[in-house]
Amino acid sequence: MSQVYQIITDRIVSLLEEGTIPWNRPWSGGPSHEWPANLKTGHGYRGINVFLLAAMGYSSRFWLSFKQARVMGGHVRKGEHGTPIIFWKKLQVEDRETGEPKEVPMLRYYTVFNLDQVDGIEAPDAVQIPEREFSPIERAQQIIDNMPNPPRIEHVQPRAFYRSKDDLVNLPRPELFKSDEYYYGTAFHELTHSTGHEKRLGRRPSDVPRFYGDREYSQEELVAEMGAAFLCSEAGIGQVLIEDQAAYIDNWINVLRGTPQMVIKAASSAQAAADYILNKQNSLEVSNEES
Repeated sequence: MSQVYQIITDRIVSLLEEGTIPWNRPWSGGPSHEWPANLKTGHGYRGINVFLLAAMGYSSRFWLSFKQARVMGGHVRKGEHGTPIIFWKKLQVEDRETGEPKEVPMLRYYTVFNLDQVDGIEAPDAVQIPEREFSPIERAQQIIDNMPNPPRIEHVQPRAFYRSKDDLVNLPRPELFKSDEYYYGTAFHELTHSTGHEKRLGRRPSDVPRFYGDREYSQEELVAEMGAAFLCSEAGIGQVLIEDQAAYIDNWINVLRGTPQMVIKAASSAQAAADYILNKQNSLEVSNEES
């Protein structure tokens, strides 16, 4: 059983360390808003499996095991990698000492493949949801375009993250977001993370691992969301996102509660990050010299 726990835990941690928080996502996964389900049985997945599968970013909500795909007349494409999920239930067994029945947990893991990874099978309800039309917000786009020494920005995976080792920001395509404001708010969050790179403000070397939930990770998330809030305000879209940002910020402050100096430090770092992205460092240095 411990092996199953470890496999699933490692998967979640790897997603979190990439910057993917499956339950915090202001964009749609594509053609369906429904939760992940098994195509053959029709049953929806539950518990942690929902997060594990939704975080993968595929357009289809349907999943199959390798065997189920074959039974249904399809096949998993060569080179595709599956996603581990867990199966848990209670079994009635006889106690070896007393002979009385007792319940014991049975935990197993299985590998499933998204329908996007399978050829030869069509989803019965593959209804396309029209994508929202994206209208760039001029001031917000200027902030991104004018950032000095920017990281590479891609719109390849339907996930939002900053990967320090590649100095890469990945964002879902703008039209997948709930609104244009949410797109820019998410972009500002990830760009704030990128200012921590050693070639910018150097908050943390790229070769130092982050561990989800520890104080340094929580402080960096607080920096990123505060920085995003500053930049949203600068772009004139702060009021639209303030409630979501406040809730997200509070989540990380809870981890840091009891250490007010760390919250103050995070706010200071967020301001420095926003100033960097806005290319205000030079003017600040001049004003400091004059004072």
